[in-house]
Amino acid sequence: MKLALAIAMLALLAMAPVAAPAVSPKTTRQAVSEGLTCQCGCGLTVANCNHPNCEFSVPAREKIDALIARGMDRPQIIAFFRAKYGEKVLSAPTTQGFNLLAWVMPPLAMLIGAMLVMLTISRWRAARPAPAPSAAPEPAPPGADNPALRRELERRLREEI
Repeated sequence: MKLALAIAMLALLAMAPVAAPAVSPKTTRQAVSEGLTCQCGCGLTVANCNHPNCEFSVPAREKIDALIARGMDRPQIIAFFRAKYGEKVLSAPTTQGFNLLAWVMPPLAMLIGAMLVMLTISRWRAARPAPAPSAAPEPAPPGADNPALRRELERRLREEI
């Protein structure tokens, strides 16, 4: 009985996300304008353009407010601006067609670079020569322990002083 009750509860919990109505986040001007690049040349998004009288971001924000008031959501408003200004108005490239390379190439390039670094390091380690065996100390030059030579050297040093 308890097992059947536990299975029924798990089934209800698993179906809860399916049965619950999808709640879409409320579309805000901030969320939409962060997806659009300002066309005044500042290189910022419409949300972050710091020109107070910008010829693009100020009217774009007003247009976004008007489109939100008409009931459009973020993807629809982004599509409106994309149709009007082209892909250059998007702050991030789309994930389809040729633009997919913009998402795939950076991680791929980093992976290839990391592999090249690992390959180079492994080759350096393989090419490292083996340490030479410790050699015996060099013998003293001949006559270093000769007392007659030492006296002669000391005599010559005293004469020069």
